Amino acid sequence: MRALLALTDSAVEAVKSIVSSSEEASEMGGLRMVAERAGTQANFQLSVVPLPAEDDEVIDEQGARVFLEPEAASLLDEKVLDASVEQDQVAFTIADQVEE
Repeated sequence: MRALLALTDSAVEAVKSIVSSSEEASEMGGLRMVAERAGTQANFQLSVVPLPAEDDEVIDEQGARVFLEPEAASLLDEKVLDASVEQDQVAFTIADQVEE
């Protein structure tokens, strides 16, 4: 069983609120993460989509749906997505999963 991206409670809330406030969202909708490599760094583009793409990894955490395209899925393997909200702006951060 591969350990995919985990979501903190605050990330779950942030994803749900972003998706629910978007006009693109549907029952099956979610936040899609696409990796864009820039040298050794990768930037992640986030967008709300009505459905995951065919080869996306789907993460459903307490009703928060995140879709990872294959490149993003491999980069985010065993990572944790966290979110903080400041002045109505959501900032997502990515950290390594810690072994319990």
